[in-house]
Amino acid sequence: MDWSSFLSSVFVFDDYGELLVLVRNSLWAGAVLGLVGGVVGTFVMMRDLAFAVHGIAELSFAGAAAALLIGADVITGSLVGSVLAALIMGFTGLRAREGNSFVGVLMPFGLGLGILFLSLYEGRSSNKFSLLTGQIVSVSSLQLTSMVVLSVLVLAVLVAVWRPLTFASTDPFVARAKGLPVRGLAILFMVLLGISVALSVQIVGALLVLALLITPAAAAMNLTSSPGRTVVLSVLFAELAMVGGLLLALGGNIPISPYVTTISFALWLVSRVVRAVRERSASYRRAVTATATATTTTPRGAVAADGTGAATASSTPAP
Repeated sequence: MDWSSFLSSVFVFDDYGELLVLVRNSLWAGAVLGLVGGVVGTFVMMRDLAFAVHGIAELSFAGAAAALLIGADVITGSLVGSVLAALIMGFTGLRAREGNSFVGVLMPFGLGLGILFLSLYEGRSSNKFSLLTGQIVSVSSLQLTSMVVLSVLVLAVLVAVWRPLTFASTDPFVARAKGLPVRGLAILFMVLLGISVALSVQIVGALLVLALLITPAAAAMNLTSSPGRTVVLSVLFAELAMVGGLLLALGGNIPISPYVTTISFALWLVSRVVRAVRERSASYRRAVTATATATTTTPRGAVAADGTGAATASSTPAP
């Protein structure tokens, strides 16, 4: 494939206005998922659960594939699989290293189950492919309503437990000493994470759900350390990735996930460059300030051992 053929496959904007009307439900769904993903992703990064998100996504894929095989609702199957995985991880309460090993074991199991169910499915191949890479054209009004209801539920619970969950996420040992139910909060958040993953799989697919629940929050944390500003920037980046990816995918011949992941990665890359520039600038200012301070505080007659202005010996008054 030459460059012109590639561009014609990625960016095709013929009859774009007519197509835009047809995916109105998908645009609303993308906006809602961007909001949920930005908020939930912030706590995922605080609790270091990026790897767990991928494990939950694989079980969500297996549940959706099972539902597709038996003719049930795909969203329900995805939700059952992801919540089940989240509950297993939440109740085990493993330490970080053991938890990563457990997720590493769970991921191939879920992926294998999903592939088994899809291989037994005799329907359209596009239905199989969309579970892995996402889709934009099959969000019905009923599906949109269910997504909105579940998203409101997730956000409402997060708002209700915002302060204790933030405390337990940033310093669990002190939170436990203060009497907070750290384990209960962990299980509750895993359930909310499972619901969020199940919703995200419907749009971006099981393989690339990290682009919605991890990358925007990681980019936000590169730019600020304030919890409030982190949430705002995370939601903004998630919305840009989701809605922007939907709009670009509508004008192309490939699934939505490459657009969403590319936008998410571009945002993270820019934020990382900004962070590096800030850190270098701050380091330079500290060095200049330290040098100026040492120079102004050196006693008269001091002998400098090197060029930093650090005094190693000073003159003493004659007896």
